[in-house]
Amino acid sequence: MDTGLPETEPDGGLGPDDREVPGTDPATSAALAADTAAALALLRDGELTVHGRLTDASNAVLYCTATLDGLTAPCVYKPVAGERPLWDFPDGTLAGREVAAYELAAATGWTLIPPTVLREGPHGPGMVQLWVEPDPDAPELLALQDPTGPDDGWLPIVRADVGGGRTALLVHRDDPGLRRLAVLDAVLNNADRKGGHWIPAADGRIYGIDHGVTFNAADKLRTLLWGWADTPLPPDALDVLHRLAADLDGPLAARLAPHLTPAELDALRARTGRLIATGRHPLPSADWPSIPWPPV
Repeated sequence: MDTGLPETEPDGGLGPDDREVPGTDPATSAALAADTAAALALLRDGELTVHGRLTDASNAVLYCTATLDGLTAPCVYKPVAGERPLWDFPDGTLAGREVAAYELAAATGWTLIPPTVLREGPHGPGMVQLWVEPDPDAPELLALQDPTGPDDGWLPIVRADVGGGRTALLVHRDDPGLRRLAVLDAVLNNADRKGGHWIPAADGRIYGIDHGVTFNAADKLRTLLWGWADTPLPPDALDVLHRLAADLDGPLAARLAPHLTPAELDALRARTGRLIATGRHPLPSADWPSIPWPPV
């Protein structure tokens, strides 16, 4: 089907309209991401200009700028028309799931997902999310270490085959921001938390991106953030979960309902309740691959 979307390039990166693509410095990007009201207004009402297509994504992801009242900032636009059908998610729902993930993350108060809206764009309705420029000076969050590890300050994920009969330990940093993201993913039932789906911002925050395959009613949790598996949840996480449980019987449920099925909302309430009841980070499922592929 011809959607009119920009064609992809075989070598990844941006598509054919990537000449003089505007960017932003990490500090400016982080400041706008933290100013939620300004960012949401820009994304909802700003004029969208498409500059190219991120061709290493499985669905159509367009790199854009949004301009409103003299303010211009990069963003990504994922039109519903560019979503590939999935066997385990209803067609045309990924953009709405990204918005639902943002709404739930915002309800935690942890600022874990960049400002995100659902709106009309040049290629029809879609998700528009503020682009957060990674901080090049931020410490690494994912690494391969000696298989006898992990080193201090790191947590093990899985033993990896690195070729030549050698193995290494894939690890992530024992970071409080990543831990909050792990709690959020357990609530969202995130089926695709790759290492490239967390962004260290210049202000020290860590943002999660790419939440289209979330909220399934069946257990789909697939992530690299298994370092805390079966360990007690921090007190602040339990406080947030109790607040979410109450909100899911009120205003938050109303904001999520346009994007999720009633069964998915019921499963969301049940997952939140189980996390509160156990007081522990979840273990990988025995019925579903626990590590996304590719992992980064």
